[in-house]
Amino acid sequence: MTPVDTGLLVIDVQGKLITLVPEHKRIIWNIRRLLDGAAALKVAAAGTEQYPQGLGPTVPELAAKLGALPAKTAFSCGECGDIFREWSERGIRKILLCGIEAHVCVQQTALDLLAHGFRVFLAVDAIGSRFEIDYQTALRRLESSGATVTTTEAALFEWCGRAGTPEFKQISALVRETAPQ
Repeated sequence: MTPVDTGLLVIDVQGKLITLVPEHKRIIWNIRRLLDGAAALKVAAAGTEQYPQGLGPTVPELAAKLGALPAKTAFSCGECGDIFREWSERGIRKILLCGIEAHVCVQQTALDLLAHGFRVFLAVDAIGSRFEIDYQTALRRLESSGATVTTTEAALFEWCGRAGTPEFKQISALVRETAPQ
């Protein structure tokens, strides 16, 4: 993944559901670090909201970094096709996914993107589900379908590519942050 060929997609991190996911503070923290790293390295980023009338808005600390968030009722973010059309026109064919839930919206989005020829990456420490069996099964299914698993820190360094730059200092600061308890 490089800043010019990758987009970061934040899927449905909404207040009414994220608090039901184990380790939700760590997931939000990792997504926020991905968004900060994307901003520093000029990686395209977008987010979605699943039925916000029922699940509420995206958590404020992420919404403030994302701008307009298209609403959807389909589980796949393919319903928000303008994001992917715009990215394709810019040569972005690799998508790093994060958000919730792994076995529903993340999985269906990943499978749709793979079917349309995108390379899909999963920031596994920035993805969650309410139940561990659903989370683990989704990751196994997606990896066997062609998605690549990675972590927040690995993605940040992969985007950065090299040390000794002003951007590296920003990324280095992000990876040195203390995780929430």
